[in-house]
Amino acid sequence: MNNMGNKRARSMWATAGGIALCSLSMFASAGNADAQASKPPRTLSSSSKEIHMVAPALDNYTEGLLLGDVWTRPDLSPRDRSIVTLAVLIARNQPSELPFYLNRALDNGVTPGEISEIITHLAFYSGWPNAMAAVSATRPVFAERKITSNQLPSAKVQLLPLDKEADDKRAKSVDENFGKVAPGVVHYTTDALFRDLWLRPGLAPRDRSMVTVSALVASGQVAQITYHLNRAMDSGLTEKQASEMLTQLAFYAGWPNVFSALPVFKDIFAKRTVGATDK
Repeated sequence: MNNMGNKRARSMWATAGGIALCSLSMFASAGNADAQASKPPRTLSSSSKEIHMVAPALDNYTEGLLLGDVWTRPDLSPRDRSIVTLAVLIARNQPSELPFYLNRALDNGVTPGEISEIITHLAFYSGWPNAMAAVSATRPVFAERKITSNQLPSAKVQLLPLDKEADDKRAKSVDENFGKVAPGVVHYTTDALFRDLWLRPGLAPRDRSMVTVSALVASGQVAQITYHLNRAMDSGLTEKQASEMLTQLAFYAGWPNVFSALPVFKDIFAKRTVGATDK
């Protein structure tokens, strides 16, 4: 592709990558009347009493085990648990539970800008419809909290520095394996994902990788975990934190998805331990 084509591609993806951001900015400025008309719940979509009427044991597990025990475990902060949980709900397109967990995330220190970036990131990893459903669920939460567009990252930002040597190696491997199968996918993987989306500064590289790994586990996409978990740990995610992510994910993505991912995590932990010992 010539320079003019490259510029057009970057411009197109800067616009596309900003769709969810612009939608959130517009919704955040919608006004107090709309917020008063439909206030988002600060509780789960079903109250404890409503759950108890249908499934008393589930109510007990929700209040005592999930919210009372799992969320207080020490090896993953409440903020990180919120990020993992939001990633699961968006990846699995479960917007009815989002308002409660969005409010919880904001209370736990996740910023509006980080939420905006999580939604935008997952448009690429879980699909545009899921991200747009998340935008709709987030709008009333932002409106009620009077979160305005100036608290959200712009569509066009100064990108983080690119590790060109490492990314050239990644791009070459992808091109050699799949360039003849799907050249468009290969092109956008480099230009849109790794040289644009992943370099946006509104979400720290560690957190961006944590979102990606959570979405992959929640979606049962085991084949992609190795690369992204290693990337997360290279960016500062510890083994204890990665392990505790699985505990959180078991409750929100289900035991089968987590048990499918466990061998991959085990293998990565072992290889990184051996590598650290050899240094």
